[in-house]
Formats: sequence, C-alpha cells, structure tokens
Amino acid sequence: RMSEKVGAVMIVGGGISGMQAALDLAESGLKIYLIEDKPSIGGVMVQLDKTFPTMDCAMCTIAPRLVNISRHPNIEVITYAGVDKVNGSAGNFKVRVKKRARYVNEDRCTGCGVCREKCPWKVDSEFEAGIGKRKAIYTPFPQAVPNIPVIDREHCAYFVKGKCRACEKFCEAKAIDFEQKDKLIEVEVGAIIIAPGYELFDPRLKADLGFGLYPNVISSLQFERLLSPTGPTGGKIQRPSDSKAPESLAFIQCVGSRDFDRDYCSAVCCMYATKEAILAKEYLGEELRCDVFYMDIRAYSKGFEEYYNRAKSLGINYIRSRPPAITEVPETRNLIIEYLTKGDRKLRGEYELVVLSAGLAPPRYASEIAEKFNLELNKYGFCSTNLFTPVSSPKKGIFVAGAFTGPKDIPESVMQGCAAAAQSLSLLSAEKGKLVEEKVYPPERDIRGKTPRVGVFVCHCGKNIAGVIDPAEVAEYAKTLPNVVCSEHLLYTCSTDSGEKIKQLITEHSLNRVVVAACTPRTHEPLFQSILSEAGLNPYLFEMANIRDQCTWVHANEPETALVKAKDLVRMAVARARLLEPLYRKKVKINRNALVIGGGVSGLVSALELADQDFETYLIERSDTLGGNLRRVKLLLNGDNPEERLKLLIDRAQHHPKIHIYTNSQILNITGSVGNFTTEFKSNGTVHSIRHGVVIVATGGQEYKPTEYLYGEDKRVITQLELEEKLTNGELVKAKPGTVVMIQCVGSRNELHPYCSRICCSQAIKNALKIKEQSADTHVFVLYRDMRTYGFDESYYTQAREKGVRFIIYEGDKQPLVERFDGQLKVSVYDPVLDTEIDLKADLLVLSTGVVPQDDAKELAQKLKVPLTGDGFFLEAHMKLRPVDFATDGVFLCGLAHFPKRVDESIAQALATALRASTILSKEEIELEAVISQVIDENCDGCAYCVEACPFKAITLIEYMKDGAVKKTAEVNETVCKGCGTCQATCPKQAIFVRNFRLDQILAMVEAALGVG
Repeated sequence: RMSEKVGAVMIVGGGISGMQAALDLAESGLKIYLIEDKPSIGGVMVQLDKTFPTMDCAMCTIAPRLVNISRHPNIEVITYAGVDKVNGSAGNFKVRVKKRARYVNEDRCTGCGVCREKCPWKVDSEFEAGIGKRKAIYTPFPQAVPNIPVIDREHCAYFVKGKCRACEKFCEAKAIDFEQKDKLIEVEVGAIIIAPGYELFDPRLKADLGFGLYPNVISSLQFERLLSPTGPTGGKIQRPSDSKAPESLAFIQCVGSRDFDRDYCSAVCCMYATKEAILAKEYLGEELRCDVFYMDIRAYSKGFEEYYNRAKSLGINYIRSRPPAITEVPETRNLIIEYLTKGDRKLRGEYELVVLSAGLAPPRYASEIAEKFNLELNKYGFCSTNLFTPVSSPKKGIFVAGAFTGPKDIPESVMQGCAAAAQSLSLLSAEKGKLVEEKVYPPERDIRGKTPRVGVFVCHCGKNIAGVIDPAEVAEYAKTLPNVVCSEHLLYTCSTDSGEKIKQLITEHSLNRVVVAACTPRTHEPLFQSILSEAGLNPYLFEMANIRDQCTWVHANEPETALVKAKDLVRMAVARARLLEPLYRKKVKINRNALVIGGGVSGLVSALELADQDFETYLIERSDTLGGNLRRVKLLLNGDNPEERLKLLIDRAQHHPKIHIYTNSQILNITGSVGNFTTEFKSNGTVHSIRHGVVIVATGGQEYKPTEYLYGEDKRVITQLELEEKLTNGELVKAKPGTVVMIQCVGSRNELHPYCSRICCSQAIKNALKIKEQSADTHVFVLYRDMRTYGFDESYYTQAREKGVRFIIYEGDKQPLVERFDGQLKVSVYDPVLDTEIDLKADLLVLSTGVVPQDDAKELAQKLKVPLTGDGFFLEAHMKLRPVDFATDGVFLCGLAHFPKRVDESIAQALATALRASTILSKEEIELEAVISQVIDENCDGCAYCVEACPFKAITLIEYMKDGAVKKTAEVNETVCKGCGTCQATCPKQAIFVRNFRLDQILAMVEAALGVG
C-alpha cells in the first residue's frame, strides 16, 4: 500500500491561496483535505472592505468561493485544526491532524445563532482587530465557513467559573458539548501544500508611534474594519476616543518593514494605505485633510500607478518622510507628527486620527511548520524557495504557496496557489478521479404549464445595502407583485445558511422561479443557480436584481430615492422571472490537447507542466529560438546565473515526448471555443492546422527602445540589458569608467506608458552591485523617483547603499537633463531633498528602460477574441481572483504578456495557467453555455445582418430547399456563441434571439420599469 500513490492532497491553510488550490485540484479530479487553524476559512481577505485597484467588495468577491468550497463533494474542510505529525514520502504521506474541541457538535449544529445571542459574556474580537466585541461563543463573521460557533474556553464563564451554560440551555439542537475533547484524525494523501498565510506586524513593537498608548493611533487592519459595512461601526469612520468623525487623517508607512530588523518591503502597504485614504475621502468628504507619510510609493503592479495618481488627484497628500515618533495633545486627544521634508526642513502636523500601515510578518507558527514539513526559513522567518522553483520545498511532494513564501498581494497568492496545485497534479496525474465523487442533483421538477410561483430574497449585505435602504421594506413590497408567493430578507443571501434557507422555502412554497435582490450576477449568479439545482429547479429559472452596485452604492447619499429604485429593480426582475423557461446545456467532447503561444520561460514552464500531466502540448514560437527575454539576462539579483536553468528548460521541452515545438511560426487563424479550438499557423513556410482544447498566451513583452537622453546618438548611453552584457563579457572592467549614472523610469510612468514596469529598480540595483564588485572605485549614481524594490529585493537596495551606490531622487515633472559638454556627458538633475541642482559628469549613462507589450499583441488578441488593457497588455478576467484566466473560457495568460514581472513570478503564473487549463483538459466533456442565440427559421429571410455584426463569428448563412425553392437562413454555432445579443439587436425580422432574453421578456422589464402593463 505504501508504494502506491494516493489521489488526494492536503492543503494546510484556508486563506485565498489555499482555497484556490483546493477548488482547482478538486475540479481536476483529486480529493482535498483543507486544514485551517482558525474556526473558519477565508484568511485575511474576509476582513477587508474593498480591494485595490478595482475597489471590489472583498467579501462579495470571496463569498462565492467560501460557499463553493463548503458545498464541494470532494473538499473536506477541517477547521480549528493543525497538523500534528507527518510520515511518508511523495505520493503517499500519512498525516495526523489534531482537531481542537469547539465544544459544539458540528453534526448537530444548525448555525441558528441563538447561542451567540444568549451568551452574556463579551470580549475583544480578533476578527475586528480588537476594536469590536464578540461573545464567548462565536463565529468569526456572518458568512463563516463552516457556520458553526466555537466556545472560547478562556473567556467562557462555565470553564472559568463553573457556571452560566446559557448557550446549552437555549440550543434546541442540543449541539453544545462542554465535554468535547480534542481528537486526532489520520489522513492519507499524495501531496501536501503549505499555505498558512501571514501575521500583521504588531505596532506595539514600535512604542514611539503610540499604538496602544494613544487611543486615536490605530492599525491599518483596525481602520479596514472601521471602513467595512460589516464592521463594529457599520462603516462609519470614527475616532476611538470620542466616536467623532475625524477631519484630519494621517497614514504612516513602513511600520514593521524596511528597518534594521526587517530589511524587506511588505509589498502591499503602500497600496492598501492608498485604498484606505481614497475610501476615507469618499466616506468623510473632500474636505478631509489626508496625508500619507512614506519613503517610496511602491505602486509596481498592474493598474497601481494609475490608482496612485487617482489618489493624488483626489487631494491625498503624499509626504516623503519617515516620522520617528507620535505625541498626543492631552486636551483634544489629537496626535502630533514632527517630520523632516524637502530641504531638511522640520515641520509639524496635527491630526485627529493616525493609521499605522503595518507590514506583513511570517505566521506565528512558521518555525514549527518548517520543522514538521522539513522546510527552510529565510532570515526573516518566511519560507525560503528557489527563483526557478518558487513553490517547491526541499522535500519532494510538499509544496508551498502564498504569503508564507514572502509578502505578496492577492493575485500573486492566487497564482502561487494554482502553481502549487499544478505541481501536485503533475505528481498525482495518474490518480485523478479515483477518490472523488460526482455531485448529484435531485431530479428536476417539470414546470411546464404551471402558473409561475416566484420567490424573492432580498439581501442586507451587511451595511452595503441595509446601510442605505430597508431590505425588509423591499421584501414586503415584493409580496405585492404578481405571482410572488414568498418574499424574505436575509442578512447575507450568499452565505451557506441562507442557501439552505432558500432551498427550504423553494420546497415549502413550491417555488418555480427565484429572484435574488443583492449584488452582481457577474460574481454570484453561478452560486444561486447551483442552489436552485440542489432544490430540484432548473438553474435558468433564476433572476438577479442588482440593488447594491446599481442602487445603494451609487445612491448612498439618497436613501429615499434609492429605496424607490430598489423596488423598481425588484419589480423589473420579477416581471422577467415570470417569463423564464428552463434551459439546458449541451455537452461536447473535449479535445485534450493544449496550445501554448510563446517559447519564453513562461511558455516553456506551462508547456512542460501540461506535458508532465500527460497532455499533448503544441508550443509555437515566432522567433527561431526558445528562451525569450531571459536569454539576454546574464545574472539575477541574488547572484544566480539563469543561463544554465534556461538551457535545462529548453532541453527538457525539446526532448519531452508530449511537446511539439514549432519555431519561426506565425499564427494565421484561431477558431472554435473552449474544449474545441482549431489553429492554423505557418512554420518555416509550411502551413499547419492543429486542434486543441485550451490556449495559453505566453507571448512575453519587449524592452522599450528609448529615443530620449541621447540614446542612439552617443555610444556611452546604453540600456540596463546592454550594460549587463558588458558586465558579463568583461568590457566594463576594461573600460574602467570613473562615473556611471543610471536614470530610472525611462519609458515608464509617463504619458505614453503610465504604468510602472516593476522590474527596472531591481535591475538597476543588480547591475550597480555588479559594477561595485568588478570596479570598487567606480562612482555609481542612480537617479530615481521611487525605488520599487518590493519584497525581499529591499535587502539588495540596502546593500547597494552600504557599498557606496548613491541614490538621488528626482520628481516626475523635473526629468533629468542629458547633454554633451566639451566631449563629456553631463547629467543635470534637481534634488528635492537638498533643494538644489546637481551636475554629474558621466563616463557611462545607463537607462533603466521599461517593458512594453509585443508589437503583435493586438493582432493576436483579435484572433483569440480577448481584450487588452489601455496599455496594450492582455486583460485578465478579474485582477484579484482570476489573474490567469481570460473572460473567454479556455484561454489563459502568463508572464510578461500579462504585465511586467520577475522571473519567479512569471514561472509561478505559468504553472498557474497549466493548472487552470488542466481543470478543463481533465474532463472528457464540457457543457456549453445555454444562454446563447437561437434562430426562428420561419422569420429569417437570410439578410445576413446578424452574420456581419457577430463579434465572435458564431453565425453563418446557409441555404436549403424548402417547398421547391432555395431558402436562406442564419445558423448559430453553439460552441462559439457567447450570448452577447448583438444579433438580436440588429435583426429587422425578430428572427434571432438570445435564450432567456427574448423580446417579450425584455419588454416585460421595460413595462415594469415604467409602471405599465
């Protein structure tokens, strides 16, 4: 038995990284055990209000995943538990899990909440970061998964004093069990993923900043909870000392980061502070004085620079300074910040509230985890990994992911979760499907000929909706609408217990149509459709009224009119729901081959990963060599030489029996849809046609070719990549330049390319250190706007300063000036710190050029029918939670085609695309979307207006004989149609429509909106 592989994976950590891995692996055919130390899954993301830069509601985007995990038949969630012991090896581990006593019987508990209501004891809530209270028996938050309370024995009166037991007395389910003991669970798995997340730095350790001493100095997470509609103040920003809304607010950055003990950047603090500042302005008004004290603004990722500029345009003031201390004015409890600014001037600011932007620290039990799983920790306590194997541990079969490997944002955590899942799947590919069970739905009720019976469910959504309008009033109004036989208001319709309540009411009232008035169908419609299926209803008998995004959010300051609009939206939804009909998805066989476009490091890694999972993979590269941009990189920041690793990747790909490589290739055409694509391409003059089920876009980016700073006019002006070549071949040592000047942000953060290219600062640091290593006497100056050495790259920035590299700030509106003077290169720059102009004579001028999209990105996007950003990079389906998917099913992206990133980040994303692709390829067949176009043949006269208008080329014109004459009509390719409705809008004969969006259904909504009919 021990020699066999087990088709199961244990994931330690239920944050976003672990959740992503769990869902994808379960969909790929493996059994999952999800272990979480806390009483519920969700990690830190469930505590956030919004996410940057999209400003999506954090809980709203993550809630469907929480519920999907709780309902998945192949994911077993074990919370309030930790790993006790691990034995075995890759493919077959035996893990002993210790599940701590909740003192609540999970099988009996119904999640009714009566125990919490009756408990008389209140203590500080960890979920509310200490600014709110919870009971001694509690669930961390309303949508918690599992929705089962836990008794805190340290604060429970029964355990402390031997009395009370109110929870037990009022629990009708008899679920309270004070005698419950910890228990050990034995689990056999083939692979283990470690993703325990992180802790926030405790600001108390920075005593001079007054946290814990002055009530109006709070942490960033506490401020997040003040912002949240579900927080202790219902989304009202107020000072702890007097509950007053502050008129002045300050953020202090790098609290617990970038100091002597923690010489790393926490990667997310600049942007979450920017987000919180924007929200504070939105909630408290434009007159709020809001200052952010910072050293460098690290807006390095996709959309971040634009978001930072938006904050400045809103009047948020960024002050480059690191205040050493905060003092309090006893009479007012205001805070005084003294700081140095431009020209070494000492200034003083008074604020009513100060927020400390706390950094990310390793999880508390990092050393214990490392010991149990044979992991290595770096000097800061995070899990140490290799740049070319970013999710692998020293022990085969054990993988790591998320912020445990270093501070990172949500998308990077999602990518690493997918990456770790991909490597687990490669290890266990032969075991797919052996331990899993299919989800079985009850027989579907036949509603043909039956009078519509509509159920309406109105969501409070915490204060998102209920903070503006009264959901109970909307629910009561819905009862007056035709065919509505049941209407309820629920705290969170997307929570597990609400789903059960909806199923119960569907059965109880024989509902055959369901309307949910809540947030957006873009994120939540699949969840509610699944609930209908579980209740025996066709999932397309569902309609959603968006009374949050389209109502309470946009009319937050107009509660009366917002209430009227909410009723209008519900009335329209009910009118359409009454006319809904069951729809059924067709199934088509999947072609289980994969196409990878691009032969750089991202394309190679994704192709190898898919091939290792036994999928035939076609790799198409437009140049005559593999390796992409990495071929020009001679050394990495940590000193590693990437050439040998790249050669190994190329060699593996070229000799892998499942990979078919075509260089010198140009894609001519791509047709089809998820599961069944056909691609024509020309390779070395020969046209080929291949069929495949998925596409991975890994086309890379390219170096910006500068036209500024005398580049191309003077041989002494070069780019960082050109400098790297000189450093490698010894040219620089021979030349012995006295002074090297580097200019950052060349081709980035300007009008033409408004984004940050992410890697340029680290590239400059790397080459500056190499210059100092080869020629210690050479003077190196780096002219920069913000040094964006995020994560562990910060320590190299420190090293550079220690070795004498001099850094000079310049402002965006005062670019350096480069000119030739007496045969020499003269670089002039205004230094705002010294408040003076500096002239430098450069023997070598190095331009840190940005990354721009490939020239043919737009052409490829059109062939794939996928979007680009305004900057020309490929646009993912969702910036936070779907960073490797396109909105077009079956097409994925990774590497520089997505956005500039480091080698390890590109590799992690490439592994992630392979995992996402395998969730499709692992299946024999796929269901097509049901909400697509349908032709009414008798109305069609073959005018072809719809054919020309269809953006997906899903409609063709056909001819056939009818009654002795040639009949022309349109025909829809159901595998290609996306149900966009363009055809229906252009048809003059009402001969084509989108199912469930027929004209009579749309007209019913219009009449309901107008109050007629």
